[in-house]
Parts: sequence; C-alpha cells; structure tokens
Amino acid sequence: MDPALCRELARLDSVEPITASGGQDLPRVELDRPWHEVAGLYLHLGYVHILPRGLDHILFVLALFLASTRFRALLLQVSVFTLAHTLTLGLAAAGKISATPGIVEPLIAASIAFVAVENIFLKDISRWRPLVVFGFGLFHGLGFAGVLQGLGLPEGQFLAALVSFNIGVELGQLSVIVAAWVLLFKYFGQEWYRPRIVIPASAAIALTGLWWAVQRAWPLFA
Repeated sequence: MDPALCRELARLDSVEPITASGGQDLPRVELDRPWHEVAGLYLHLGYVHILPRGLDHILFVLALFLASTRFRALLLQVSVFTLAHTLTLGLAAAGKISATPGIVEPLIAASIAFVAVENIFLKDISRWRPLVVFGFGLFHGLGFAGVLQGLGLPEGQFLAALVSFNIGVELGQLSVIVAAWVLLFKYFGQEWYRPRIVIPASAAIALTGLWWAVQRAWPLFA
C-alpha cells in the first residue's frame, strides 16, 4: 500500500492496527461512517493520486493536450480516456476482472511514450487516435484499480467510495489540462508553437515513458 495514502486513511479515527508494506503498523480506519465522509475521503485520495503523486498519468494527459490545439479534439480524447479507465476501474473494483501490476505498469508507461512519439511525427491527430486512447485508458483504469485494492473499499459504502475516487481522479486530470491550457492557449496560433513547444515537450515525455517502461518491465525478464 502507498505509505502516503496510508497516512491519509490513518488520519481518521481508528480502532485497531493494520500492517502496511514494510511491516509498519498503521491504524485501521473505522469505515462505519456517513457516506459523505467516506465520499470526501476517497474524492481526496483520487485527486492526490493524480496531483501531485501520479506523474505517469499527468504525463499521459499532457501528451494528449500537446496533440490538440482544438478544444473539441482534446475533449474527445479526454472523454474516451475517461470512459475507458472508468470501465476497467469499476470492473476491477467489483472483482470482475484482474490484472498483474507487473504487466499493467509497463503498459501504462509504454502508452505515454506511444502518444508522445505520435505527437512528434504526426502534425494532425489521426482518426484512429481516439480508439488508441480508449485502449490505453483501459490499462490506466487497471492501474487506478491497483491503488484501490491497496486502500480497500468499505463494503457498506462501496459505491460512494468508488465513484468518489473516480471523480477525484477526473478532477485531478482536469486540473492538469486547465493549467496547461491557461499557460499555452495564447500560443496555439504561433508558427513556432509546434517546433518549440510540442515537439521538445513530447520528446521529453516519450523518453520518460520509455525509461519507465524498461524500468518496470525489467523484473519480468530478470
């Protein structure tokens, strides 16, 4: 379990200890609480999983942003990404599907590199981009589900916790997009925007994604 998320959970009143990774005893959260308290907690956990802790998801969203100077194109990509990761997050949380983190995490990193490389070599978004983004969103949803499995979902407030966590994730992603838009939208029409902003930023994102993919996949072959 992510120690930072453990601390968020342990911040609430507790009744008995649990053991986190590394053997450290942490208080167990009393989950018999009003739904709005549970919803507020998981909303916060979903948000901070993106900002500031989810650098891989941040880079993926930024790669989508860099490819889209038109709002409609960006909205379409973000919407299909949201639909995809919501689907797999819900199914995994309900125990209908499962995936090994050792496989999912390298694929998430590879998806970052793929989208960023596509930004470099394709000036205009291909008609297949939304479908590709949807496919990658499925893997990201499994990644989010892995976080929830570490946290646990309260049986009596399962739906409130799941929906709130997902909304928190969406708010985190929207925060990234809004911040990038505010910083860069006035330069969209400039001739130098693509060679000086899109390509260098996409190259940096691609290299980071490739490094993560190798780093995360290495244990599979060691």
